[in-house]
Amino acid sequence: MKNICVIGVGYVGLVTGACLADLGNSVVCLNRDQTKCDNLTKGILPIYEPGLEEVVRRNYEAKRLDFTTSYEKALKDAEYVFIAVGTPSGSEGEADLSHVTQAAEQVAKRLTKPVIIVNKSTVPIGTGDWVADIINEYKLNDVPFTVVSNPEFLREGSAVYDFMNPDRIVLGSTQRQAAEKVAELYEPLQAPAIITDLRTAEMIKYASNAFLATKISFINEMANICEALGADVKEVARGMGSDRRIGPEFLGAGVGWGGSCFPKDVKALAHIAATHGSHPQMLRAVMDINYDQRKRVIQKLREIVTHFRGKTIGVLGLSFKPNTDDMRDAPSIEIIHMLQHEGAQVKAYDPVAMDNAKSIMRDLTYCDSPYEVAADADALVLITEWNEFKQLDMTRILKSMRQPVLIDGRNIYDPERMRALGFTYRAMGRGHDANGQPL
Repeated sequence: MKNICVIGVGYVGLVTGACLADLGNSVVCLNRDQTKCDNLTKGILPIYEPGLEEVVRRNYEAKRLDFTTSYEKALKDAEYVFIAVGTPSGSEGEADLSHVTQAAEQVAKRLTKPVIIVNKSTVPIGTGDWVADIINEYKLNDVPFTVVSNPEFLREGSAVYDFMNPDRIVLGSTQRQAAEKVAELYEPLQAPAIITDLRTAEMIKYASNAFLATKISFINEMANICEALGADVKEVARGMGSDRRIGPEFLGAGVGWGGSCFPKDVKALAHIAATHGSHPQMLRAVMDINYDQRKRVIQKLREIVTHFRGKTIGVLGLSFKPNTDDMRDAPSIEIIHMLQHEGAQVKAYDPVAMDNAKSIMRDLTYCDSPYEVAADADALVLITEWNEFKQLDMTRILKSMRQPVLIDGRNIYDPERMRALGFTYRAMGRGHDANGQPL
């Protein structure tokens, strides 16, 4: 059993702390918000993440997991200190490292024995060296420490599973022995460890997210070409994904990516590249394609409805992806804003994200079910592919609408069935309907 401090109780910090405790370690999670810490001890989580509540409760009751606002308590016995705080985008797309800075300073002032500082946050290349400089500057005692970069590869909605079933563990440090000690924490997971230097480990994280974002933007561009040529992007993706060199993951055409990782990480990597003399044209194109995809939803709707003033538009799904309540850079925000800007009245429903959505978008009607959204709507737009939307009574939906217009932003419905039911149906890159109109 190792003694671990985790700074931060967001998606990364809370999942990391709870799962490390579940592996048999003693973990103290540190956060400045006393209310948040108190709620966690009662099993009330600040985020929605499938399976996480059970892991937190089990390990808190087993006294392997605790929560505090006190650096002194959190660091008292710590052998490892994981920094897992937010690094949001700055005004120019750069990563805002203020939370990392504050954490490093506070840790430095309280070092009394050797410790390994593990940077779990997604940070620009060179941050590991910079954190070491901060700690050397602020530490009050001549205590040895080592910084290890250990980027996370957790998907919101399946973060607990991803932590417990990793493809690889990436570790970077100037001292291989320290990286190997961190690797020991993950030994029960039986995943291969990639041990390298600090900057390479940090770059692996950015490169991985940039590639996945690129893959999604690529298939969305293919979807737009499919619409022009009468091809079906779902079949194109199936054919492409069957190639082992390509693979089927991240080939779902739709309204584009959002969330806390892809948008800020692609921006940050492009900013890093530009400020170091490179020309990240592809990264910029990846971002442009993604944001243009949201506008295509409005274009498709405008072709059928012609104008939005005085019209009621229903929106299914608000979170940036299913199985999370995360609204950060969710496509729904921009799509709803564009609809409202043109005079539409918007009704919306999401299984878990509506509380978070209400803090961002107050001037729309939040409904208790998809059927309430559809009632008397002039059009229905599906934005997030929650499983419950795949099993709706579409005949009931159709009968309750003022106009039977359905924009399927995630291609979850069968075009022929939707047309047979009587919907004026549009999807993303699904070829042409019987009248030659693009789906």
